[in-house]
Amino acid sequence: MQSQQAKDHSPNIESGNKGGSKKNIFKFLGPALITSALVLGPGSLTLSSTIGAVFGNQLVWILVVTVIFMMIYTEMSTRIGLASKISFIQIIKQKWGKWGALLIGIGAFLVTASFQAGNSIGIGVAASAIVGLNPEFWVVAFTIAGALLLFSKDFYSILEKLMIGLVALMLISFLITVFLAKPSIGSIASGLVPSIPTGSLGLIIALTATCFSIVGASYQSYLVQEKGWTRDTAKEGMKESYLGIFLLGLISLLVMIAAAAVLKPAGIQIDSVADMGLALEPLYGTWATTLFMFGLFGAAFSSLMGNATIGGAMISDSVGFGSKLKDKKVKLAIITVMLFGSIIAIIFGGAPLNLIIFAQAITIVAVPFIAIALLVVANDKEIMGDLKNTWFKNMIAIAGLIVLLLLAFNNVKNIFL
Repeated sequence: MQSQQAKDHSPNIESGNKGGSKKNIFKFLGPALITSALVLGPGSLTLSSTIGAVFGNQLVWILVVTVIFMMIYTEMSTRIGLASKISFIQIIKQKWGKWGALLIGIGAFLVTASFQAGNSIGIGVAASAIVGLNPEFWVVAFTIAGALLLFSKDFYSILEKLMIGLVALMLISFLITVFLAKPSIGSIASGLVPSIPTGSLGLIIALTATCFSIVGASYQSYLVQEKGWTRDTAKEGMKESYLGIFLLGLISLLVMIAAAAVLKPAGIQIDSVADMGLALEPLYGTWATTLFMFGLFGAAFSSLMGNATIGGAMISDSVGFGSKLKDKKVKLAIITVMLFGSIIAIIFGGAPLNLIIFAQAITIVAVPFIAIALLVVANDKEIMGDLKNTWFKNMIAIAGLIVLLLLAFNNVKNIFL
């Protein structure tokens, strides 16, 4: 694997460095924005809304901690993609054999597929609130639209532009929502001081598991390779990783503090993120609800496309069908994940309990294993060369791994004990 250290001076790099001028980080936006957009689904926004409605700003610190962990693992995955000429799963196959590769691929497929029903429902609810018609109609319509996008000439480029647009839509929608809500700056600042209010542990665990997505972080290495980056762009790639995940945290924070300002004082309890949008109507009118629903639509459609892409590409890679988004077998695997979520959403109206328990059981093994695999590869001098992990990044990554192991233990206790 020594050849993986060789620098690739491919002309496909958007260096932006002509004439000795500094490289512009905004020219490198893409992979981490896709990662953050797929993590920002209806589930994570529902949790942020619920936490804000019940506990105000007391758990802002949890969001900060989970985003730091997500930043480190996403940036680590970026460097793996830059350092190696083969995919992450193929590296694991060479190091640990086909069963290690299959565990990661199947785990990624099942974890992402289990979220697809919620993404499909989010699209249906948001589009129905904005335009009208039955939510099931929009589930079918946008699943078909997503599948058709796969067969565009350059799907990665389309996916990147789509995700940048949807992240911008979410950011604008939720920024205006926070502006209307007029939250207390002092209250937000006090939430940075760690505390665990009575009855909050379940929500803390759920938010951590949702925002700290190891499966999403691991796919960052694939996105970097799809984009055509190499070691020459390592500095910009690492900065983009931090910026993209920062936006993930910022959007979740905006929803949490808006809920703390609007829902908590009124004593309103919510069952879904759509309830947060509806709660705005009595205060600010129907346009505020519509604006919030645009943000929800952005979260749902970006996650539907992103989760399906991750699950399809990684299961395909693990069984030897390839991982490039232009490959037909990869496209078919991605469509399978999309259809799975839509069918479950239409038949059951959400992920059934047995599916959730099954996905949690897979997560117990797969998620810590993927985190360990990322750590091992990122510390392999032969593969990484000068992009190997520093001791500081290892410290934070190990702390994040301990958190994942604690989450896995909690799942074992809930499912089996």
